Amino acid sequence: MRMGLYGGRMSAPKKVFGIILAGGEGKRLMPLTADRAKPAVPFGGQYRLIDFAISNLINSGLRQIVVLTQYKSHSLDRHISQTWRMSALLDSYVTSVPAQQRLGKRWFSGSADAILQSLNLLVDEKPDIVIVIGADHVYRMDFQQMIEAHIASGARATVAGIRQPLALASQFGVIDVASDGSGRINQFLEKPSDPTGLPDSPHEVLASMGNYVFDTDALIEAVETDGELAGSNHDMGGDIVPYFVDRGEAGFYDMKHNEVPGSSPRDRSYWRDVGTIESFFDAHMDLISTLPIFNLYNMEWPIHSQAVNSPPAKFVRDSVGRIGNAIDSIVSLGSVLSGTHLERSVVGPWTLAAGGSTITDSVLFDGVRVGQGARVHRAILDKNVVLLDGATVGVDRERDLDRGFTITETGLTVVGKGVRIER
Repeated sequence: MRMGLYGGRMSAPKKVFGIILAGGEGKRLMPLTADRAKPAVPFGGQYRLIDFAISNLINSGLRQIVVLTQYKSHSLDRHISQTWRMSALLDSYVTSVPAQQRLGKRWFSGSADAILQSLNLLVDEKPDIVIVIGADHVYRMDFQQMIEAHIASGARATVAGIRQPLALASQFGVIDVASDGSGRINQFLEKPSDPTGLPDSPHEVLASMGNYVFDTDALIEAVETDGELAGSNHDMGGDIVPYFVDRGEAGFYDMKHNEVPGSSPRDRSYWRDVGTIESFFDAHMDLISTLPIFNLYNMEWPIHSQAVNSPPAKFVRDSVGRIGNAIDSIVSLGSVLSGTHLERSVVGPWTLAAGGSTITDSVLFDGVRVGQGARVHRAILDKNVVLLDGATVGVDRERDLDRGFTITETGLTVVGKGVRIER
């Protein structure tokens, strides 16, 4: 789409093309990724993880977006095709593009290789600028502001960064920024153990968000050059960004300058990589407080998803008159909770919970059934899990292990799709 973005004395607006990298396996989210791609994992009751990436691009004014997929992509492809329908009249689209083996009988060997094997998309659309982002982070960001900063800087590549405590630097790819105020990157450090803090904030580092803006010709040259290097991992952060750094052409964009409409000081710089079960669970807990760390209810920058044709959630007494309650929780459409105690939890669509049941500190996906007197605590239940009357999850660790459930180091219990749990 041609946007009102200008650089220097250029009089014509720039055409910007969006690429979402959605081909990762998501092994650290097993068993939630046993039957689906990581970006297709449900989140926050009614969303999928990829909805955050697409919503940010759409809200930023981009109207030509492709999603590069590879592993277990059926549910992701279906979600995109059913949800993200744009106007063909205005040449607008969001479409998934699977690995096509255009350069031989091989699949994507890395995020940079995914773009290399999809260069036909850039040849067809002929954009001036390409924005490349990940598909599995939870955040809000106005990318138009980043693109404008990229153009003004004169950099050929710009990496988005978010400030993180110095003590957490070893968990991220860290942008070592130039101290001269030029906005350039000195080097890109992968999970450094002893990094230097920012010039204006020594106790913080700038962690890469996995979001990049490129001049199109520079990106094409970079991925083609990288594709010929036998020792490369063909990774955007590990190989392409250093390519631009070495040439003095890599700039950074500090997320603290991004002003998202409707955001509050509490959530304006929120960003979470939900690559592990613990971070996935923690991101859900960030949603449910009175003043949430991440606010799903910001309608000035909405997170769009598939419209579910369902009745409202319902809270009723059970068959013997017991009254339930719901505290600090999110309950999605179509769910019916009968005499249930629900606390600090996120419940997906069409969940049914019977009398005397208890759900605490948990995340339930679509169609979960919780029987009478059943108990769920510190657990993540995938779609269509059934707890029979009196059954428990997350209450007895040894029993959960015997039943083959995944238990994390912090004691979270994860139950895969469609499992039937007996007393």
